[in-house]
Amino acid sequence: MIYPDLDLEIPADLGRVHFVGIGGSGMSGIARMMHQAGVPVTGSDRSANYSTAALEAIGIPVAIGHDAANVGDADTLVVTGALWQDNPEYRAALERGLPVLHRSQGLAWLARGKRVVSVAGAHGKTTSTGMIVTGLLGAGADPSFVNGGIIESLGVSSGPGSDELFVIEADESDKSFLLYDTAIALITNVDPEHLDFYGSREAFMAAFVDFARGAREQLVISADDPGAREVLAALRADPGSDASRIRTFGEAADADVRLVEVDTSGPARFAVELAGPDGVERHEAALSVYGRHNAVNAVGALAVLTGLGFEAGAALAAIAEFGGTKRRFEFHAEVGGVRVYDDYAHHPTEVAALLDSARAVVGDGRLIAVHQPHLYSRTGLLHREFAEVLERGADHTVVLAVDGAREDPVPGVTGALVADDFTDADRVAYLPEWQEAADYLAAFARPGDVLVTMSCGTVYRIIPQIVEALRERVSPEGR
Repeated sequence: MIYPDLDLEIPADLGRVHFVGIGGSGMSGIARMMHQAGVPVTGSDRSANYSTAALEAIGIPVAIGHDAANVGDADTLVVTGALWQDNPEYRAALERGLPVLHRSQGLAWLARGKRVVSVAGAHGKTTSTGMIVTGLLGAGADPSFVNGGIIESLGVSSGPGSDELFVIEADESDKSFLLYDTAIALITNVDPEHLDFYGSREAFMAAFVDFARGAREQLVISADDPGAREVLAALRADPGSDASRIRTFGEAADADVRLVEVDTSGPARFAVELAGPDGVERHEAALSVYGRHNAVNAVGALAVLTGLGFEAGAALAAIAEFGGTKRRFEFHAEVGGVRVYDDYAHHPTEVAALLDSARAVVGDGRLIAVHQPHLYSRTGLLHREFAEVLERGADHTVVLAVDGAREDPVPGVTGALVADDFTDADRVAYLPEWQEAADYLAAFARPGDVLVTMSCGTVYRIIPQIVEALRERVSPEGR
């Protein structure tokens, strides 16, 4: 894991820039933006994917596999935080004395001189960022943006704009959200995580307080989330805090922008009440996406847009056009009446929200979860919580092997920890081998069922195996 040096002075002129791990959704967006700004960009990644192909299509050379030779004549290296310290390109840059920027520092370089809208929170950042961007575009603005996921309606995760606004998904996992010169901050929630980096819950909460305090113009923050309310209490206890720049949103009775009358029987429908000097203003909305959590995300985005001066009705209508982001309950295939979806959910809170959303599309079928635990540290800490939300929200769960990503294996920490915590062993199967899991799912699923893979790791790569296994079951001779 490579963490950002928050005190590093970012060069004004980056010269030729090489991205290590360019295929990630955030990295690819930053690389695209630099390329569009006229910066010579190259990159590498351990495997090809949708993002690497898209970058190559616009003229960015991408090497598959990591090798010191890939650095070439680069003047600056930009690295993903998930990189191993022994990466040959990273080591070569250090040996040559090249500036090495964390992904967030590349983003800070892009956003210099702009009016930055930073979206932070343990969950909902990518969707909320996408909603704000969609809302701004629909309301006639032309913002720059870098999101952590591809916005479906735009087909990209980033784009340059002509006006002063720059909307970014700000990552709290390594304090990098403190790097940005934030004018308007949105905090979706504050659910303590990443304690392997912060060391304690207190340090995690203090970072969010610093982020909230640093918003120069306005802070928009959840009125519902306990962690967010804790941050609010810390700000309000500060004699120097300006309460007039704080705006709350959510279902709480005291929220400035309040969500009411939520209907999640299909794509989310709701009403919103905005407190103002002339009383309460009410609007109704129907989203294109599912789930109560997305209604909450939309109200947070609305609070940002109205805080920027956009009329509430027009802003809400524009937000309602948001069609989702890739890997957020993304439909992949239907085979033999079984629908297959994929989602980025990798924390118990996110898994619970995902399963709640999926219920709206299941109908009379069953909801089958395919859970890939992500990180040994997270699995060891939260396996009971994962088991609880999976058993409560899904009709059946298949647990895969842990995707350790940047972490070394930890003895005794496997997907079996999650499966073993189910109270009803008949509702879960631990199948670490992917082909075995795909074959099991094909045999178990029946017409009308919804199957959803979930993790921020590599689980989406099992989908072709599942689809092929389903096709083989439906038509054994049709291969």
